[in-house]
Amino acid sequence: MPGYDYKLLERPRRRVLCPLCGKPMREPVRVSTCGHRFCDTCLQEFLRRLQVPRGPAAPGLRQDLPGPGAGGAGAEPGHPLHPQRGGLPLERPHQAPAGTAGGRGGPGRAPGRPGPAHPAPRPQAHLGTCGFNVVPCPNRCSAKLSRRDLPEHLQHGCPKRRVKCEFCASDFTGEAFEGHQGTCPQESVYCENKCGARMMRRLLPQHGLAECPKRTQPCTYCAKEFVFDTIQNHQYQCPRYPVPCPNQCGTPSIAREDVPTHLKESCNTAMLLCPFKEAGCKHRCPKLAMGRHLEESTKAHLGMVCALVSRQRQEILELRRDVEELSVSSDGTLIWKIADYARKLQEAKARSNYEFFSPPFYTHKYGYKLQVSAFLNGNGSGESSHLSVYIRVLPGEYDNLLEWPFSYRVTFSLLDQSDPSLSKPQHITETFHPDPNWKNFQKPGASRSSLDESTLGFGYPKFISHEDIKKRNYVRDNAIFIKASVEIPQKILA
Repeated sequence: MPGYDYKLLERPRRRVLCPLCGKPMREPVRVSTCGHRFCDTCLQEFLRRLQVPRGPAAPGLRQDLPGPGAGGAGAEPGHPLHPQRGGLPLERPHQAPAGTAGGRGGPGRAPGRPGPAHPAPRPQAHLGTCGFNVVPCPNRCSAKLSRRDLPEHLQHGCPKRRVKCEFCASDFTGEAFEGHQGTCPQESVYCENKCGARMMRRLLPQHGLAECPKRTQPCTYCAKEFVFDTIQNHQYQCPRYPVPCPNQCGTPSIAREDVPTHLKESCNTAMLLCPFKEAGCKHRCPKLAMGRHLEESTKAHLGMVCALVSRQRQEILELRRDVEELSVSSDGTLIWKIADYARKLQEAKARSNYEFFSPPFYTHKYGYKLQVSAFLNGNGSGESSHLSVYIRVLPGEYDNLLEWPFSYRVTFSLLDQSDPSLSKPQHITETFHPDPNWKNFQKPGASRSSLDESTLGFGYPKFISHEDIKKRNYVRDNAIFIKASVEIPQKILA
């Protein structure tokens, strides 16, 4: 059957109309060689009029032509028109009377009566110009493509097309031209160092080596690389750049970083200070004349060194005194460890009235400065039988701020070193109140004579006997501990 005989409210698009019957296609098929679509019935009728045999198919059409309604020869089932036809506003088709083919009751063709003859088209002539027909590339590049894509292929895609380079005018095949692009020596390109210059590619190497201001170049002296237009400024700072001696001593070239060493050690004309400058010599002369100065000024230099030593000795004493002041206890309590007790006791027995002195300590901050002394072999009435302990007042930093004479209670203790977890320690303790009339507790003078009795301590010549000191752990690990404490009223501490 030909296309649909519907009365359409809108004019259908051309692509849904059969080229043979001019109606919307019924059961459309597509010719594989050119892509055109027809009604299946119309195409079968068309091919029958051409009297196509059932044997080999005509060029471009498929073999084994089926009968009407089963797909035309050389045709493939097309896309159904129903979805496309469904998109059109339709009316019911007018039912023609029996025996008629047209609608609306008009005159029609009797069933079985042949219709008017149509002029027979020529498909071979159409295939020779059809844009959808697949043809080989005329350049024999093995490509096969539709005729409508052939011009684009011959101009841009064919590897065997002939192409002329626009820069060097050389002729290439399309395949060879792809390799030539980007390498043509005549092509105008910009400098790779971004200096702004533009030239033929063949001139780039020479430009990069000798002409480009942005090329890198190593420094002749320090071997570091710099951009060419900055290397001139680098020479004013290069540490290895050769410079003359600033004293013009005749040395031809010295690396800039070696100039200080040259002036200090090698330059004969450099002005030097005398080696005894720390001692006070201010002489300055060239290096060559320094030896003569040292020979002539030996006596003067010796005097300067002696004076320097004297000043340094005084500074050392002052520093030592300061250090002692910083290390002195200032809470009114001293715990004095006498180590190597056995050796020191033998030394005290060998030397009569041999006295050991403790570090000084303060009764409180900004208070009295005191010191404890001990005779390990006894003194006075306790000599050779007892340990004697004394305390004395030393000149302190704050004596002018204190009340005199010294009048605060003093307590001595020989500490028992027994383990508290095994037995209760039994310290030997003695306490006394200073007599304000004694010279020992008056304000000490700035310079006391060693024979002045005020420098003598006050204490206990028979503090503990040698026999008692052995009864408990007063001596342990060859050491004894003597504790001295001063009771200062709270109002003074405040």
